[in-house]
Amino acid sequence: MRTIRVVAAVISRDGKYLITQRREAAVLPLLWEFPGGKVEDDEEDDRALERELAERLGARIRVGMKVGERRHEYDGYVVELALYAADLLDDHLEPRRVRTFRWVSSGDFDQYKFPDADQATMDVLLGVRQ
Repeated sequence: MRTIRVVAAVISRDGKYLITQRREAAVLPLLWEFPGGKVEDDEEDDRALERELAERLGARIRVGMKVGERRHEYDGYVVELALYAADLLDDHLEPRRVRTFRWVSSGDFDQYKFPDADQATMDVLLGVRQ
């Protein structure tokens, strides 16, 4: 089974977390997730996360420590998701390769549909839906 390495950023501000919505044409369309994306061959996680946030939101970030990792099997492939704490280096965000973005408190996550790998990681890390 094919394995895809994915990185995502946990960015918080004023008690809320940055989440993005996948575009209509994406795999798992219109689901919400922590911003990030695929790690390319021979790319380190932190560089992949910086690149993905720039491509998807025009964001500049500082990647911090790894806060969790989860392996999830989907139909036909496996996702290895690594979550990293990250800080925005400026407030400029614009949806480029995402449909939109929101700042959401962890208590409101249940109002958004997340992919299974993201949801399982959020449940453990943030105490959501315990």
